[in-house]
Amino acid sequence: MNYLSVKQTSVKWGISVRRVNILCSEGRIPGATKIGFYWAIPADAKKPRDARIKSGKYIKAKPDES
Repeated sequence: MNYLSVKQTSVKWGISVRRVNILCSEGRIPGATKIGFYWAIPADAKKPRDARIKSGKYIKAKPDES
């Protein structure tokens, strides 16, 4: 199996190196393995869906103040 570095993956997916590191640390890239201080990402790994909030509204509702 071929592996890519974080930098190579960020260029391939068109996102930042920092974002790829976050995805790896959250376990959102299947097969990504940490070797020392570096992540090895399978070359055939799919880019995960962006689950960040884009509407500006948080999912958790504020408790009612009764």
